[in-house]
Amino acid sequence: MTKEYRQPVYAPPKGAADLFLIRHGESAPARPGIAFPMKDGSGDPPLHPQGERQAIAVGERLKTEAFKALYVTKLTRTHQTAAPLAAHLGMVPIVNPDLHEVHLGDWDGGLYRIKAAEGDPIYRQVVEIQDWSAIPGAETRKAFFTRVRRGLRTIADAHPDQRVAVFVHGGVIGAALAMASGSEPFAFLGAANGSISRLVVQGDRMIVRGFNETQHLDHL
Repeated sequence: MTKEYRQPVYAPPKGAADLFLIRHGESAPARPGIAFPMKDGSGDPPLHPQGERQAIAVGERLKTEAFKALYVTKLTRTHQTAAPLAAHLGMVPIVNPDLHEVHLGDWDGGLYRIKAAEGDPIYRQVVEIQDWSAIPGAETRKAFFTRVRRGLRTIADAHPDQRVAVFVHGGVIGAALAMASGSEPFAFLGAANGSISRLVVQGDRMIVRGFNETQHLDHL
């Protein structure tokens, strides 16, 4: 009989961590003249009711995965999104100090969302140069990407050969996948609320395994 060589099934490299990056559910709307609550300089809105429904759907989608740990950021919306899955698995999420959303300086607290919707010239400049530094007091892309990489590396180093769920923000997912793929900096911005992306991390090496899975949200 002739020996057969079938196509291989992907497996992460030895010692790598398999990270599921989940964007938090939809957060409360921004309103002119009413700033979001703040935490350590970052806007900290709770989930919108739709975001709560998205969090439940995320928990249902992922409750059979063999996660060794759950991670969240310092911000309320990631804790609320992680809560249904944490309840299913009987796990307590760990706060990572580096994976909160990009600091938006004078536009934090909800103003960024308003300026973007109105097509403010500074927002258009941010998109053009693919860097938040055009906003007064905002974090630079270089600084943001550096801390996102550090945060992911910290988690991966703690979980070799393990699968981990990491509840984060759209900017964090965009930064992580841009660094992993070598794409333009803003190429992966816009992951849907409640979406799942996947990244395999081994030391400084990052491999994209998925982006913006949303099938579990189709019924909402």
